Amino acid sequence: MANNGAGKAEAAATGESGAAEMSFELAMEKLETIVAKLESGDVPLETAIELFQEGMTLSRLCGQKLEQVERRIEMLVEGDSGPQRKPFTASKEE
Repeated sequence: MANNGAGKAEAAATGESGAAEMSFELAMEKLETIVAKLESGDVPLETAIELFQEGMTLSRLCGQKLEQVERRIEMLVEGDSGPQRKPFTASKEE
């Protein structure tokens, strides 16, 4: 049974390198599946730890992908001389 845990840890580690190539949608789907498993409470402790680590990796990946998209988004702003392109900046309320 201990070998099974080691195999899962190895799979999680190799999954991290392939995670960068994963689409945002697939990463979110996997993250939702992990959250559902953890919330069910029917997962052994070792598996729960591995799922948590994988979930954190997926969470970081999703955050990075959202930041990349945010940098690429441009807003069309109506100016005196007509529509102008302006880089998107998230508004920060004070």
